[in-house]
Amino acid sequence: MPFSRRAALKTLALSGVGAVLGIRAKAAESPSIRGRLRLICVEEHVSNSNVVRETMPEMLRQAPYLVDWGKDVTDKGEEDPSRPRVIAARDSLRKLMDIDAGRLRDMDTHGIDIQVLSYAASPHLVSGQAGIDHCAKANDDLAASAARHAKRFVAFATLPWQEPEAAVKELERCIGQLGFRGVLLNGRPGDTFLDDIHYRPVLDTLNTLRVPLFLHPGLPLPQVRNAYYTGFNREVSGRLSMFGWGWHNEEGVQLVRLLLSGVFDKLPQLRIISGHWGELVPFFLQRLDDSIPQEATGLRRSLTETFREHVYVTPSGMTSLPHFLFVREIMGINRLLFSVDYPYLSLNGARAWLENLPVSHEEKEKFACRNAEALLRL
Repeated sequence: MPFSRRAALKTLALSGVGAVLGIRAKAAESPSIRGRLRLICVEEHVSNSNVVRETMPEMLRQAPYLVDWGKDVTDKGEEDPSRPRVIAARDSLRKLMDIDAGRLRDMDTHGIDIQVLSYAASPHLVSGQAGIDHCAKANDDLAASAARHAKRFVAFATLPWQEPEAAVKELERCIGQLGFRGVLLNGRPGDTFLDDIHYRPVLDTLNTLRVPLFLHPGLPLPQVRNAYYTGFNREVSGRLSMFGWGWHNEEGVQLVRLLLSGVFDKLPQLRIISGHWGELVPFFLQRLDDSIPQEATGLRRSLTETFREHVYVTPSGMTSLPHFLFVREIMGINRLLFSVDYPYLSLNGARAWLENLPVSHEEKEKFACRNAEALLRL
Protein backbone atom coordinates (compact mmCIF):
# COMPACT_ATOMS: atom_id res chain seq x y z
CA MET A 1 0.00 0.00 0.00
CA PRO A 2 1.58 3.37 -0.96
CA PHE A 3 2.64 5.63 1.88
CA SER A 4 0.17 8.34 0.92
CA ARG A 5 -2.75 5.93 1.13
CA ARG A 6 -1.51 4.55 4.44
CA ALA A 7 -1.17 8.03 5.90
CA ALA A 8 -4.62 8.95 4.65
CA LEU A 9 -6.15 5.89 6.27
CA LYS A 10 -4.53 6.68 9.61
CA THR A 11 -5.84 10.22 9.44
CA LEU A 12 -9.27 8.91 8.48
CA ALA A 13 -9.34 6.60 11.49
CA LEU A 14 -8.27 9.20 14.01
CA SER A 15 -10.43 12.03 12.70
CA GLY A 16 -13.47 9.80 12.33
CA VAL A 17 -13.24 8.48 15.84
CA GLY A 18 -12.76 11.94 17.28
CA ALA A 19 -15.48 13.64 15.28
CA VAL A 20 -18.15 10.98 15.33
CA LEU A 21 -17.65 9.63 18.83
CA GLY A 22 -16.53 12.63 20.84
CA ILE A 23 -19.18 11.91 23.44
CA ARG A 24 -18.14 8.27 23.70
CA ALA A 25 -14.51 9.22 24.17
CA LYS A 26 -15.54 11.17 27.29
CA ALA A 27 -17.33 8.17 28.73
CA ALA A 28 -14.13 6.38 29.74
CA GLU A 29 -12.13 9.31 31.17
CA SER A 30 -11.45 7.65 34.48
CA PRO A 31 -12.08 4.22 36.00
CA SER A 32 -12.73 5.79 39.39
CA ILE A 33 -15.29 8.49 38.53
CA ARG A 34 -17.83 6.86 40.84
CA GLY A 35 -15.28 5.57 43.32
CA ARG A 36 -15.08 2.11 41.81
CA LEU A 37 -13.60 0.28 38.85
CA ARG A 38 -15.01 1.32 35.50
CA LEU A 39 -15.98 -1.92 33.77
CA ILE A 40 -15.76 -2.23 29.99
CA CYS A 41 -16.99 -5.50 28.45
CA VAL A 42 -15.66 -6.12 24.96
CA GLU A 43 -17.61 -9.18 23.74
CA GLU A 44 -21.28 -8.39 24.14
CA HIS A 45 -23.71 -9.25 21.37
CA VAL A 46 -26.75 -7.88 19.59
CA SER A 47 -28.99 -8.68 16.65
CA ASN A 48 -32.00 -7.27 14.85
CA SER A 49 -34.76 -8.53 12.59
CA ASN A 50 -32.92 -7.55 9.41
CA VAL A 51 -29.79 -9.50 10.37
CA VAL A 52 -31.84 -12.54 11.37
CA ARG A 53 -33.84 -12.47 8.15
CA GLU A 54 -30.81 -12.10 5.86
CA THR A 55 -28.28 -14.25 7.70
CA MET A 56 -30.11 -17.20 9.24
CA PRO A 57 -30.97 -19.04 6.00
CA GLU A 58 -27.28 -19.42 5.13
CA MET A 59 -26.29 -20.24 8.71
CA LEU A 60 -28.96 -22.92 8.93
CA ARG A 61 -27.94 -24.34 5.57
CA GLN A 62 -24.42 -24.85 6.89
CA ALA A 63 -25.44 -25.75 10.44
CA PRO A 64 -29.04 -26.96 10.83
CA TYR A 65 -28.20 -28.10 14.36
CA LEU A 66 -28.17 -24.46 15.51
CA VAL A 67 -31.85 -24.76 16.44
CA ASP A 68 -31.28 -27.91 18.54
CA TRP A 69 -29.93 -25.86 21.46
CA GLY A 70 -32.67 -25.60 24.06
CA LYS A 71 -35.14 -28.07 22.53
CA ASP A 72 -34.75 -30.65 25.27
CA VAL A 73 -32.92 -28.78 28.04
CA THR A 74 -33.61 -25.29 29.38
CA ASP A 75 -30.54 -23.54 30.75
CA LYS A 76 -31.09 -21.84 34.10
CA GLY A 77 -28.04 -19.62 34.29
CA GLU A 78 -29.94 -16.59 35.55
CA GLU A 79 -30.91 -18.55 38.66
CA ASP A 80 -27.26 -18.86 39.72
CA PRO A 81 -26.24 -15.54 41.34
CA SER A 82 -22.63 -16.58 41.85
CA ARG A 83 -21.22 -16.35 38.32
CA PRO A 84 -22.12 -15.92 34.64
CA ARG A 85 -23.85 -19.00 33.25
CA VAL A 86 -25.59 -19.93 30.00
CA ILE A 87 -29.18 -18.71 30.09
CA ALA A 88 -32.25 -20.13 28.32
CA ALA A 89 -32.09 -19.89 24.54
CA ARG A 90 -35.40 -18.04 24.28
CA ASP A 91 -34.22 -15.45 26.82
CA SER A 92 -30.86 -14.84 25.19
CA LEU A 93 -32.51 -14.43 21.79
CA ARG A 94 -34.93 -11.89 23.25
CA LYS A 95 -32.13 -9.96 24.93
CA LEU A 96 -30.09 -9.92 21.72
CA MET A 97 -32.73 -7.69 20.14
CA ASP A 98 -32.83 -5.22 23.04
CA ILE A 99 -30.27 -2.43 22.69
CA ASP A 100 -32.23 -0.04 24.84
CA ALA A 101 -33.97 -0.10 28.22
CA GLY A 102 -33.70 -3.80 29.06
CA ARG A 103 -30.00 -4.04 28.25
CA LEU A 104 -29.20 -0.83 30.11
CA ARG A 105 -31.16 -2.08 33.10
CA ASP A 106 -29.12 -5.30 33.15
CA MET A 107 -25.89 -3.32 32.84
CA ASP A 108 -26.84 -0.96 35.67
CA THR A 109 -27.93 -3.81 37.92
CA HIS A 110 -24.60 -5.59 37.50
CA GLY A 111 -22.26 -2.61 37.36
CA ILE A 112 -21.30 -2.70 33.67
CA ASP A 113 -20.32 0.76 32.44
CA ILE A 114 -19.65 0.18 28.73
CA GLN A 115 -20.39 -2.67 26.32
CA VAL A 116 -18.61 -3.11 23.02
CA LEU A 117 -21.43 -4.38 20.80
CA SER A 118 -21.09 -6.88 17.96
CA TYR A 119 -23.35 -9.10 15.92
CA ALA A 120 -23.79 -12.63 17.18
CA ALA A 121 -24.73 -13.95 13.74
CA SER A 122 -22.48 -14.25 10.68
CA PRO A 123 -23.52 -11.64 8.09
CA HIS A 124 -20.32 -12.30 6.15
CA LEU A 125 -21.64 -15.72 5.10
CA VAL A 126 -24.05 -14.01 2.69
CA SER A 127 -22.09 -13.94 -0.57
CA GLY A 128 -21.93 -11.56 -3.54
CA GLN A 129 -23.47 -8.11 -3.76
CA ALA A 130 -26.28 -9.17 -1.44
CA GLY A 131 -23.68 -9.88 1.25
CA ILE A 132 -21.92 -6.55 0.69
CA ASP A 133 -25.19 -4.66 0.97
CA HIS A 134 -26.28 -6.69 3.99
CA CYS A 135 -23.09 -5.98 5.94
CA ALA A 136 -23.33 -2.26 5.19
CA LYS A 137 -26.94 -2.14 6.36
CA ALA A 138 -26.07 -4.14 9.47
CA ASN A 139 -23.28 -1.71 10.32
CA ASP A 140 -25.51 1.30 9.75
CA ASP A 141 -28.11 -0.19 12.09
CA LEU A 142 -25.54 -0.99 14.77
CA ALA A 143 -24.01 2.49 14.58
CA ALA A 144 -27.45 4.04 15.01
CA SER A 145 -28.26 1.75 17.95
CA ALA A 146 -25.00 2.56 19.72
CA ALA A 147 -25.44 6.30 19.11
CA ARG A 148 -28.73 6.29 21.02
CA HIS A 149 -26.74 5.56 24.19
CA ALA A 150 -23.35 6.91 23.24
CA LYS A 151 -21.99 6.94 26.80
CA ARG A 152 -22.67 3.23 27.25
CA PHE A 153 -22.02 1.58 23.88
CA VAL A 154 -19.30 1.38 21.25
CA ALA A 155 -19.17 -1.22 18.49
CA PHE A 156 -17.22 -3.63 16.32
CA ALA A 157 -18.01 -3.79 12.60
CA THR A 158 -18.95 -6.80 10.51
CA LEU A 159 -17.37 -7.11 7.04
CA PRO A 160 -18.21 -8.92 3.77
CA TRP A 161 -15.05 -11.01 4.02
CA GLN A 162 -15.83 -13.14 0.96
CA GLU A 163 -15.39 -9.98 -1.15
CA PRO A 164 -12.08 -8.58 0.18
CA GLU A 165 -12.06 -5.40 -1.91
CA ALA A 166 -15.53 -4.51 -0.65
CA ALA A 167 -14.51 -5.54 2.87
CA VAL A 168 -11.63 -3.05 2.80
CA LYS A 169 -13.96 -0.24 1.72
CA GLU A 170 -16.48 -1.14 4.39
CA LEU A 171 -13.74 -1.28 7.03
CA GLU A 172 -12.54 2.19 6.08
CA ARG A 173 -16.11 3.50 6.21
CA CYS A 174 -16.89 1.91 9.56
CA ILE A 175 -13.77 3.27 11.24
CA GLY A 176 -13.60 6.64 9.54
CA GLN A 177 -17.27 7.57 9.26
CA LEU A 178 -19.24 5.44 11.73
CA GLY A 179 -16.74 5.51 14.57
CA PHE A 180 -16.45 1.75 15.10
CA ARG A 181 -13.52 0.63 17.27
CA GLY A 182 -12.57 -2.58 15.48
CA VAL A 183 -13.94 -5.59 13.63
CA LEU A 184 -15.44 -8.86 14.81
CA LEU A 185 -15.34 -11.99 12.66
CA ASN A 186 -17.56 -14.94 13.58
CA GLY A 187 -15.62 -18.07 12.65
CA ARG A 188 -14.08 -18.56 9.22
CA PRO A 189 -14.25 -15.67 6.75
CA GLY A 190 -15.34 -18.10 4.01
CA ASP A 191 -14.51 -21.62 2.89
CA THR A 192 -10.92 -21.22 4.10
CA PHE A 193 -9.32 -19.74 7.20
CA LEU A 194 -8.05 -16.22 7.70
CA ASP A 195 -4.45 -17.07 6.78
CA ASP A 196 -5.56 -17.54 3.15
CA ILE A 197 -3.84 -14.85 1.03
CA HIS A 198 -7.31 -14.00 -0.32
CA TYR A 199 -8.00 -12.07 2.89
CA ARG A 200 -4.66 -10.29 3.15
CA PRO A 201 -5.95 -6.89 1.91
CA VAL A 202 -8.30 -6.71 4.90
CA LEU A 203 -5.52 -7.59 7.34
CA ASP A 204 -3.28 -4.98 5.69
CA THR A 205 -5.94 -2.34 6.26
CA LEU A 206 -6.49 -3.37 9.88
CA ASN A 207 -2.73 -3.01 10.37
CA THR A 208 -2.72 0.45 8.78
CA LEU A 209 -5.74 1.71 10.71
CA ARG A 210 -4.40 0.14 13.91
CA VAL A 211 -7.75 -1.26 14.95
CA PRO A 212 -8.16 -4.77 16.40
CA LEU A 213 -9.81 -7.83 14.93
CA PHE A 214 -11.85 -9.95 17.35
CA LEU A 215 -11.72 -13.59 16.28
CA HIS A 216 -14.99 -14.94 17.59
CA PRO A 217 -15.94 -18.64 17.57
CA GLY A 218 -18.01 -19.77 14.63
CA LEU A 219 -19.36 -22.74 12.72
CA PRO A 220 -17.05 -25.71 12.17
CA LEU A 221 -16.78 -26.93 8.60
CA PRO A 222 -19.70 -29.30 8.00
CA GLN A 223 -17.40 -32.27 7.30
CA VAL A 224 -15.52 -31.59 10.55
CA ARG A 225 -18.73 -31.30 12.52
CA ASN A 226 -20.12 -34.52 11.09
CA ALA A 227 -16.94 -36.45 11.89
CA TYR A 228 -16.21 -35.01 15.34
CA TYR A 229 -19.40 -33.92 17.05
CA THR A 230 -22.34 -36.10 15.95
CA GLY A 231 -23.52 -39.43 17.34
CA PHE A 232 -25.18 -38.18 20.53
CA ASN A 233 -28.72 -36.99 21.13
CA ARG A 234 -29.60 -33.74 19.37
CA GLU A 235 -29.09 -31.57 22.45
CA VAL A 236 -25.64 -32.96 23.23
CA SER A 237 -24.48 -33.02 19.59
CA GLY A 238 -25.70 -29.47 19.06
CA ARG A 239 -24.04 -28.07 22.16
CA LEU A 240 -20.81 -30.04 21.57
CA SER A 241 -20.68 -28.70 18.00
CA MET A 242 -21.20 -25.14 19.18
CA PHE A 243 -20.34 -23.51 22.49
CA GLY A 244 -19.42 -26.72 24.30
CA TRP A 245 -16.29 -27.38 22.24
CA GLY A 246 -16.57 -27.19 18.44
CA TRP A 247 -16.73 -23.42 18.04
CA HIS A 248 -13.76 -22.89 20.36
CA ASN A 249 -11.60 -25.55 18.76
CA GLU A 250 -12.39 -24.07 15.34
CA GLU A 251 -11.35 -20.59 16.40
CA GLY A 252 -8.24 -21.86 18.14
CA VAL A 253 -7.19 -23.59 14.91
CA GLN A 254 -7.76 -20.37 12.96
CA LEU A 255 -5.60 -18.41 15.40
CA VAL A 256 -2.78 -20.98 15.31
CA ARG A 257 -2.84 -20.95 11.51
CA LEU A 258 -2.59 -17.17 11.57
CA LEU A 259 0.42 -17.37 13.89
CA LEU A 260 2.12 -19.90 11.61
CA SER A 261 1.39 -17.92 8.44
CA GLY A 262 3.96 -15.24 9.25
CA VAL A 263 1.45 -12.43 8.84
CA PHE A 264 2.45 -10.87 12.18
CA ASP A 265 6.06 -10.56 11.04
CA LYS A 266 4.81 -8.53 8.07
CA LEU A 267 2.09 -6.53 9.84
CA PRO A 268 3.55 -5.23 13.11
CA GLN A 269 0.43 -3.26 14.12
CA LEU A 270 -2.05 -6.10 13.58
CA ARG A 271 -3.82 -6.87 16.85
CA ILE A 272 -6.14 -9.80 17.56
CA ILE A 273 -8.62 -10.26 20.40
CA SER A 274 -9.37 -13.85 21.34
CA GLY A 275 -12.19 -14.82 23.68
CA HIS A 276 -12.71 -17.67 26.14
CA TRP A 277 -9.18 -17.25 27.50
CA GLY A 278 -7.65 -17.49 24.02
CA GLU A 279 -9.72 -20.41 22.67
CA LEU A 280 -7.36 -23.03 24.19
CA VAL A 281 -4.23 -21.61 22.52
CA PRO A 282 -2.37 -20.13 25.56
CA PHE A 283 -2.46 -23.53 27.24
CA PHE A 284 -0.59 -25.09 24.29
CA LEU A 285 1.93 -22.38 23.42
CA GLN A 286 4.88 -24.20 24.99
CA ARG A 287 3.88 -27.41 23.23
CA LEU A 288 3.51 -25.59 19.92
CA ASP A 289 6.98 -24.03 20.25
CA ASP A 290 8.52 -27.36 21.15
CA SER A 291 6.75 -29.17 18.32
CA ILE A 292 6.96 -26.50 15.59
CA PRO A 293 10.19 -24.58 16.28
CA GLN A 294 11.44 -21.55 14.37
CA GLU A 295 13.75 -23.78 12.39
CA ALA A 296 10.61 -25.25 10.86
CA THR A 297 8.46 -22.13 10.60
CA GLY A 298 11.12 -19.66 9.47
CA LEU A 299 9.41 -17.02 11.58
CA ARG A 300 11.24 -14.13 13.23
CA ARG A 301 9.84 -15.00 16.66
CA SER A 302 8.58 -18.04 18.50
CA LEU A 303 4.83 -18.64 18.48
CA THR A 304 4.69 -17.71 22.17
CA GLU A 305 6.47 -14.40 21.56
CA THR A 306 4.21 -13.60 18.62
CA PHE A 307 1.10 -14.44 20.63
CA ARG A 308 2.18 -12.23 23.53
CA GLU A 309 2.92 -9.27 21.27
CA HIS A 310 -0.13 -9.40 18.99
CA VAL A 311 -3.00 -11.05 20.87
CA TYR A 312 -5.29 -9.81 23.63
CA VAL A 313 -7.30 -12.36 25.59
CA THR A 314 -10.67 -12.02 27.30
CA PRO A 315 -12.60 -14.47 29.50
CA SER A 316 -16.01 -14.26 27.76
CA GLY A 317 -17.74 -14.83 31.06
CA MET A 318 -15.56 -17.78 32.10
CA THR A 319 -14.89 -16.37 35.56
CA SER A 320 -12.38 -19.01 36.62
CA LEU A 321 -9.54 -17.98 38.92
CA PRO A 322 -7.15 -20.75 37.72
CA HIS A 323 -7.71 -19.67 34.11
CA PHE A 324 -7.07 -16.02 34.99
CA LEU A 325 -3.89 -16.75 36.93
CA PHE A 326 -2.50 -19.01 34.20
CA VAL A 327 -3.18 -16.64 31.30
CA ARG A 328 -1.91 -13.65 33.31
CA GLU A 329 1.30 -15.56 33.98
CA ILE A 330 1.71 -16.46 30.31
CA MET A 331 0.80 -13.09 28.79
CA GLY A 332 0.98 -10.42 31.47
CA ILE A 333 -1.88 -8.27 32.76
CA ASN A 334 -1.50 -5.71 29.95
CA ARG A 335 -2.93 -8.18 27.43
CA LEU A 336 -6.11 -9.03 29.31
CA LEU A 337 -9.50 -7.48 28.52
CA PHE A 338 -12.80 -8.12 30.28
CA SER A 339 -16.00 -9.54 28.79
CA VAL A 340 -19.07 -11.56 29.77
CA ASP A 341 -20.49 -12.76 26.42
CA TYR A 342 -23.87 -11.21 27.20
CA PRO A 343 -26.66 -12.12 26.55
CA TYR A 344 -25.73 -15.76 26.05
CA LEU A 345 -24.43 -15.69 29.60
CA SER A 346 -25.92 -13.87 32.56
CA LEU A 347 -24.08 -10.93 34.09
CA ASN A 348 -24.42 -12.46 37.55
CA GLY A 349 -21.30 -12.20 39.69
CA ALA A 350 -19.04 -10.86 36.93
CA ARG A 351 -18.10 -7.62 38.67
CA ALA A 352 -17.71 -9.25 42.09
CA TRP A 353 -15.38 -11.88 40.63
CA LEU A 354 -13.14 -9.21 39.09
CA GLU A 355 -13.12 -7.03 42.21
CA ASN A 356 -12.12 -10.00 44.38
CA LEU A 357 -9.22 -11.22 42.24
CA PRO A 358 -6.04 -11.71 44.34
CA VAL A 359 -4.07 -9.03 42.47
CA SER A 360 -3.36 -5.34 43.02
CA HIS A 361 -5.90 -2.60 42.36
CA GLU A 362 -3.71 -1.42 39.48
CA GLU A 363 -3.91 -4.82 37.80
CA LYS A 364 -7.67 -5.03 38.34
CA GLU A 365 -7.99 -1.57 36.79
CA LYS A 366 -6.03 -2.61 33.70
CA PHE A 367 -8.14 -5.73 33.30
CA ALA A 368 -11.41 -3.88 33.91
CA CYS A 369 -10.90 -0.88 31.65
CA ARG A 370 -7.44 0.56 31.08
CA ASN A 371 -6.31 -2.02 28.54
CA ALA A 372 -9.55 -1.68 26.58
CA GLU A 373 -9.33 2.12 26.69
CA ALA A 374 -5.84 2.01 25.19
CA LEU A 375 -6.52 -0.65 22.55
CA LEU A 376 -9.86 0.78 21.42
CA ARG A 377 -8.86 4.45 21.85
CA LEU A 378 -11.70 5.21 24.22
